[in-house]
Amino acid sequence: MDILLIHPPVTRPCEPPAGLAKIIGALHDHGNSCIVLDANIEGLLYLIGGMSAAEDTWTRRALNHREENLASLRNGNAFKNLGSYSSAVTEINRLLVKGSAQSDTHVTLSNYSQDNLSPVKSDDLLRSAQQPANNVFYPYFHPRLISIVEQHAPRIVGFSLNYLSQALTCFAMIGHLRSISPGTKILLGGGLVTSWIKRPGWLNPFAGLVDELVAGPGEERILSHLGGTYSGRDALPEYTPLWNNSYLSPGRVVPFSTSSGCYWGNCSFCPEKAEGNNYSSLSVNKAVSDMESLAVKHSPSLIHICDNAISPKLLTSLAARESIAPWYGFARITDHLSDQDFCTALKKSGCVMIKLGLESGDQRVLDKLGKGISLGIAKKALKALKNAGIATYVYLLFGTPEEDLASAQKTLAFMAEFHDCVTFLNLSIFNLPRESIEAGSLETYDFSEGDLSLYQGFRHPKAWDRNNVRQFLDKEFKRHPAIAGIVRNDPPVFTSNHAPFFVMNSTNII
Repeated sequence: MDILLIHPPVTRPCEPPAGLAKIIGALHDHGNSCIVLDANIEGLLYLIGGMSAAEDTWTRRALNHREENLASLRNGNAFKNLGSYSSAVTEINRLLVKGSAQSDTHVTLSNYSQDNLSPVKSDDLLRSAQQPANNVFYPYFHPRLISIVEQHAPRIVGFSLNYLSQALTCFAMIGHLRSISPGTKILLGGGLVTSWIKRPGWLNPFAGLVDELVAGPGEERILSHLGGTYSGRDALPEYTPLWNNSYLSPGRVVPFSTSSGCYWGNCSFCPEKAEGNNYSSLSVNKAVSDMESLAVKHSPSLIHICDNAISPKLLTSLAARESIAPWYGFARITDHLSDQDFCTALKKSGCVMIKLGLESGDQRVLDKLGKGISLGIAKKALKALKNAGIATYVYLLFGTPEEDLASAQKTLAFMAEFHDCVTFLNLSIFNLPRESIEAGSLETYDFSEGDLSLYQGFRHPKAWDRNNVRQFLDKEFKRHPAIAGIVRNDPPVFTSNHAPFFVMNSTNII
């Protein structure tokens, strides 16, 4: 085998990595085979299974229920009610936390942190590469990488680094691979790497350790290193090599992207805009055809459309078809979703949940931020989706430079009025992208010493700082009687990735 592709820990282990599936598909389409290592699910299961004794009552309980809890997430039993689910996830998390604590590391199902090392400092990432044995996953990846190198001797290894929670372990694996196979060419790509590279004045601090950093899709660069030429064809993603892993979801979840970037592209402070990421998409016919092909080939329990926002054209095409498979994804609030017949047709197409970036219940704030959202349309859309039986996962963003307490209270009033049309809520506090155009109008400061940090602090022009926002959310918003129940609906750790399964199980959430 000429190439090994690696997805490092830690990300939520509920579905295969979409980026690697896309690269595998492109390689197969060009006549190349590869080895694929989802070190995230393998490494997490290694830690979960590694504990054999416990000192405290809660950890002993988690240890005794370990196999039952894992099985319940895979067979769907945990999704019969939120209490059972929360117990299973909490106990699995406890095994990870306790199993990693002795190495001054904190691991959960969704995060990784290590004392005295920061994923936003290049020196610390290099230190992680120089001392891989200090990583809590080392006992897993040390023999795993040696075995693969001895058996397959890959010439090229590609790491996919998308989140900060992967960075320290990713570099530990790179350092270890460099020590056991010095001649192997190492490529590093993924969403986080792309964001680093697109920063103005970027200077690569990893030269000598990594042979090439890749911005954006990696198919062309990998094929070039293999001596081939990328045709530009949009190959069908390939998940077959990844099904050897036992992901923590009932059935197979197929993540599928029909576009990159955002078709709207007008929101203030948008990282996509700050990085200059252009919008590109499959044709509507190609996107639907690929979804149908993936459904036939893999019989998924759920298709996760990973687009930043599903285009209205694609939504319209999906609504005109009978169910391909159960699916969910993120969509902008448009006139389409305010039409009852359209939402009913979406439901028949297999849509079980729509994620909506409402952001604010104050029209002035939405207009100032360039969201292109009408609260009048949003009201109609929430009602139409509710009547169609489609769950909604509504995203709200507090603490933007245009918001103040009065604006936040308008958001609260809006959500309280339409609480019966909202199934799940995601409450976020605004982070200022370091390179956003609009940041120039604010008084900013560095809240991190990390040279790789993508965000910075700012002094809120209306004194609506993060502490004030947190107090409002904790003491007023989340405690409102019409909203508290929605907040409690959110599946811990896996959030929107697992929310559709509660809807499909016909629990009393919706």
